[in-house]
Amino acid sequence: MPIVFRNRFNVLWQSWQERGPGILICVTVAAAAQLLSQHYGAPQMLFALLLGMAFHFLHEEGPCVTGIQYSATTLLRFGVALLGMRITFEQVLGLGLDSVALIAGGVVLTILLGIGISKLMGKKSFFGILTGGAVAICGASAALAIAAIMPPSRNSEQDTIFTVIAVTTFSTVAMVAYPLISSLAGLDGRSSGIFLGGTIHDVAQVIGAGYTVSEEVGDIATVTKLFRVSMLVPVILVLSLVFRSENRSAGRAPNLLFVLFFCILIGINSSGLVPEAIHTFVVDLSRWCLVTAIAALGIKTALKAMMTIGYQPVIVILIESVFIAGWMLVGMLLLN
Repeated sequence: MPIVFRNRFNVLWQSWQERGPGILICVTVAAAAQLLSQHYGAPQMLFALLLGMAFHFLHEEGPCVTGIQYSATTLLRFGVALLGMRITFEQVLGLGLDSVALIAGGVVLTILLGIGISKLMGKKSFFGILTGGAVAICGASAALAIAAIMPPSRNSEQDTIFTVIAVTTFSTVAMVAYPLISSLAGLDGRSSGIFLGGTIHDVAQVIGAGYTVSEEVGDIATVTKLFRVSMLVPVILVLSLVFRSENRSAGRAPNLLFVLFFCILIGINSSGLVPEAIHTFVVDLSRWCLVTAIAALGIKTALKAMMTIGYQPVIVILIESVFIAGWMLVGMLLLN
């Protein structure tokens, strides 16, 4: 037995020596992003991306390359899986069947719209799926999860980084603008919460917008947003089936284990048996894994490459954002 443990320890130590430096760099960037986010009140993921880009030279060569790649892939999937601890079945059922159908329809139509606009602008369907999924589901987290199971392409990482930056920026604008829109439209507390939770891109901005209006609106907006997060599961599964042949020909088998753990954690959280301290720890761990993965993607991205993207992708994300906002607003006015 001691020999077995010693061999196992040697394997783990060797793995840490290969990945440790890169992981520590990504965690350090994530920690710096957290401090800046708390100080300036701006999105943590946006800071992680921008700070990471300043360290792109670490990904070109040296001892950090393996750990940076590990953070951008394995830690990403782990963080997405842990998002399941935020959601319960009771929360989703509390929204009502009509609201659930409205939100789910908005998710599907926004992704389809993204594919259509991307093709009209000469972009591949990958970009439309990526941006549509990010706008429709949960911003940067959705973009990372979708990118993890899509077939690799020459511009896939560049498109992912751009999508994360764009949806984070649009989400911050929406956090300020959408409560005003819901007020001008005359929506009541429940309808305002569903509108905000069904349109704003990232969870943090939904919380910020909702509780700015009232505690009732904040609670409903958060639950609505978490239902959108749960839509990540069927979207990932469908995309995996659609692009199965492309992934196979590229020698890449998408790892869907994180989707299974996502569903399991929803079930565990729905049971009500998870102590509050453990629940808080898992939610915080998920956030740190995702921010660390974002930092890794930033490090992998050359700023020069980002400057060549052009204005068309911005238009794609803008149209998607306006569409889902209009869809939810009209829907809530009709249901109100």
